[in-house]
Amino acid sequence: MKTRLIAVFFFALTLFSCEDYLETPPIDQLRDETYWVNENSVRTFSYGFYTAYFTGYGSGNTWGRYFTGQALNDDFAPTTPVQFTPNAVPSSGGGWTFTWVRKANIFINRVQTVPMDQAAINHWRGIGRFFRALEYHDLTKRFGDVPWYSNALVETDLEELYKPRDSRTLVMDSVLADFRYAAEHVRLSNGTKGLTVNKDVVLAHMSRVFLFEGTWQKYHLNNSAKAAEYLEAAKWAANEVIKSGRYRLGNYREVFNSLNLAGNPEVILYREYAPGILTHALNSYNNKEPQSGPSKDLLDSYLANDGLPVRISPVYQGDQGITKLMANRDPRITQTFVSNQLRLNGIAGNYSTTGVATHKFLNEEIKDLPEGSLSGGYADAPVIRYGEVLINYAEAAAELATVGGPALTQNDLNISINVLRSRPGINIPHLQVMGGQPAVNGQVYDDPERDATVPSLIWEIRRERRIELVFEGFRLDDLKRWKKLEYTNTVTNPEINMGAWIRKADHPGISAAVVLDKSQTDVEGYITPAWTAATQRTNINPKYYLNPIPLDQIVLYKEKGVTLTQNPGWE
Repeated sequence: MKTRLIAVFFFALTLFSCEDYLETPPIDQLRDETYWVNENSVRTFSYGFYTAYFTGYGSGNTWGRYFTGQALNDDFAPTTPVQFTPNAVPSSGGGWTFTWVRKANIFINRVQTVPMDQAAINHWRGIGRFFRALEYHDLTKRFGDVPWYSNALVETDLEELYKPRDSRTLVMDSVLADFRYAAEHVRLSNGTKGLTVNKDVVLAHMSRVFLFEGTWQKYHLNNSAKAAEYLEAAKWAANEVIKSGRYRLGNYREVFNSLNLAGNPEVILYREYAPGILTHALNSYNNKEPQSGPSKDLLDSYLANDGLPVRISPVYQGDQGITKLMANRDPRITQTFVSNQLRLNGIAGNYSTTGVATHKFLNEEIKDLPEGSLSGGYADAPVIRYGEVLINYAEAAAELATVGGPALTQNDLNISINVLRSRPGINIPHLQVMGGQPAVNGQVYDDPERDATVPSLIWEIRRERRIELVFEGFRLDDLKRWKKLEYTNTVTNPEINMGAWIRKADHPGISAAVVLDKSQTDVEGYITPAWTAATQRTNINPKYYLNPIPLDQIVLYKEKGVTLTQNPGWE
């Protein structure tokens, strides 16, 4: 079954990706009147969207957006930090394309002509509108204002092809309408559970998309009314999944390193892999190769196992040595990182830039087999999971309370964050809200490391999100929507350029390339991967919240007598 389903997805991708490159399809095949004839043909066409939006761990020598997929953030401490987009506006490309919008519009239009009952037509229109919504979410994340297209255009539709950018709010209102339609009409059962888009997949993504857009509206556009509308949509969608009772949490690591996610109670949608058919390199990278290691800033974000931040917890043992670092902490730290050894350059071939290695995605069953090396990994990849939906709910509820919505209640935390904390194998004290402040075991607290511009309760919810979703490709998006890219500055936030504390004399053979914190000595201190001035990341220009419009598009519009405005700072 696993091999057959993957083969079907490959066939669908091959069958329909040609539309992007060929102007005229063969006249004797795949014409509208010969293709759109039954529901099976509609389903097969829909599979052509899957690899574009459900990348999972990628394929071949890649690992998708997971682990280093959004490495430009404060979770990683590489030797050469990734820099923000270069100052030059690209001459072409840059993600400004509406190919997938057109594909979705073709799909939405064509399914209405297929001989199916009305419920089936509505279902597949909902699938098409779901994918259109995902694409427009990606476009607005990159560019902000973009033209909205609700129909598939042809080359002669010049006025529409070169129309000015629509406002971000207009576009996202249209995306919300698409999601609402899909949530109402997409079936709960639609093919193989976990491998195909169904109602729960729509709702889970709706919670993700409108948490992003609601907070963007609040922090970037100061539009409290629109922020409230979008955050309410995110909260509603997440709650629909929660109250359905169809999902529950199990072992944390098994979500990420399992060779077969079929039947996993947490996984709402996953990408399936099979040896020799579809594989990836993440397993090998998490075991056999040098890694970009976690920053001290990230490691310090893990609570002590009494539920308190490490700066105020009486059970925290400090970080001088891997044993102390991992002791008495939120157990997700040991399920994410190797807890019994440091892996140092010059001593371990699979060293980490910070000494602390990641094993969240490592499958121990195949790690020493040929399949566990290079691009042979075949652990299935979660695309969206219940754990994310829970934290989406908590943040949406907390943020909604700041823009005129109902106050965050203890029940809101109990059905979201505290479910995460009660996960089997985690079991740390529940987060409480007392007088609008965070508390555990009846003790109100305030993290001394908190960003003073972030309310303490929202700070704790953001911490929970960072830990639960660590290395799953969300962190850069989160910093952008919160308007907090300054966290990535390695000079003003030096702990994102630090790793494990070591005493060099304890590690014979350590590479001279391992440099320790210069504020101490090079004898003992924190590993500082990017130690030269030339490697620091300091230019955090506000323009980097959006990407530039490529120059060729601006020129093309100008030739048609239309002004395509450039994003702020990129002029």
